[in-house]
Amino acid sequence: MQIYNTLTRKLEEFKSIEPGKIRFYHCGPTVYWVQHIGNLRGMTCADLIRRSLQYLGYSVKFVRNYTDVGHLTSDADEGEDKMEKGVKREGLSPEAVANKYIKIFDDDCAEINILPPDFKPRATEYIPQMLKFIQILTDKGYAYQTEKAIYYDISKFKNYNQLNHQKIDFNKQGLGKGEISDDQKKHASDFVLWFFKTGVHKNALQTWDSHWGKGFPGWHLECSAMSKELLGETIDIHMGGIEHIAVHHTNEIAQTETVTGKKFVNYWLHNEHLKIDSKKMAKSEGTGFTLAQVKEKGFDPLDLRYFFLTSHYRSQQNFTWQALSDARQARLNLITKIKELRQNEEKNNVIDQSFKNKFIQAIEADFNIPLALAITWEVLKSDLTANQKLATIFDFDRVLGLNLTEVKADVIPEEIIQLAEKRLIAKKNRDFSTADNLRKQIKEKGYFIEDRLNTYSLKKTDN
Repeated sequence: MQIYNTLTRKLEEFKSIEPGKIRFYHCGPTVYWVQHIGNLRGMTCADLIRRSLQYLGYSVKFVRNYTDVGHLTSDADEGEDKMEKGVKREGLSPEAVANKYIKIFDDDCAEINILPPDFKPRATEYIPQMLKFIQILTDKGYAYQTEKAIYYDISKFKNYNQLNHQKIDFNKQGLGKGEISDDQKKHASDFVLWFFKTGVHKNALQTWDSHWGKGFPGWHLECSAMSKELLGETIDIHMGGIEHIAVHHTNEIAQTETVTGKKFVNYWLHNEHLKIDSKKMAKSEGTGFTLAQVKEKGFDPLDLRYFFLTSHYRSQQNFTWQALSDARQARLNLITKIKELRQNEEKNNVIDQSFKNKFIQAIEADFNIPLALAITWEVLKSDLTANQKLATIFDFDRVLGLNLTEVKADVIPEEIIQLAEKRLIAKKNRDFSTADNLRKQIKEKGYFIEDRLNTYSLKKTDN
């Protein structure tokens, strides 16, 4: 299996730390607001990769976190805390805001058929582990304290930019931007491990005691602490959006590897962004669409999932309502085909190994889900029996996640069956006028009859 590793910028053969087992950490949402469909695409990409790994026989331990403190409006430790922004908007406590949007997010994920994680840690539940991180970093001389915060000194970490491939001028002093500038920072890119309850954060709503002073953790620290606690010092896969490469994931590597003295992640995976009409998604432009808005326009959540299946996780995808309509039609066509096959289904279904091998090759090629979807349609158009087609497609759906096994054959009313039987007798008697009349009656009642050798098939015309 080949996986594109952001760390090396190339495809690499995948080898898990433990044979047959994978430790997978995925950066989850900051739960101060409803997640837009661009965020849900990232979650679906991770779900498809997780499902692919399980399909290939791996046991996957999957962690996706909730950030419920410490993520400022700038990823570079500047601006207002996003949770406090939610509190002001909602008039609720930070915990109530988090609970509200965690539920909405979880419900949205369930509707798109994203498998629930094995662990869903909340940052506020791991403050002791974060404080332990800070203590180790301080003891090793990689952290320093100012009046406003505790920072990680990036000049101490060799190859700090190994992930983001950026150049840093270490002679540039650390005046931060905006209202939380700290002229005691040694370097502009030093990042916060712990904010003190002072300055712009003197009225912070979420704070904890520490022997350095009351405050709250920096956003980057959270994932490192939760990942180490739940998955160990070195993990197989860490995934998130490409926006995390420059700052968040770069900082995770530095602080985690300093604490453990070991490589943090073997394979870094990053999904590209979802565009809206070829432009960046933006709430201010009214294009930060949510799943609720998608449903309000009459779409099924699985229509959105099908749309996501049509683009590779490392490619930008352009959302338009027409593109979603096309995805809906394709999914309905797929369902129609499944219903037709189920009318002729028998027991002892056997998966076609030739198509299965092609499917495996697709997902082993850096999780090429669009190709895997195309192979699914090849199965439907093939000369396989109905049983073989169903068994093979249902097997593929373990990755695609379209709930195809739940599709049942249409229940044809007895009245329609009787008309079809009369028509079959009329045809055998070469009474074509009666046969044509019966066909019209069947059509008027909302069904389509298709002739086959000495028999027929029926389906609803509204499908």
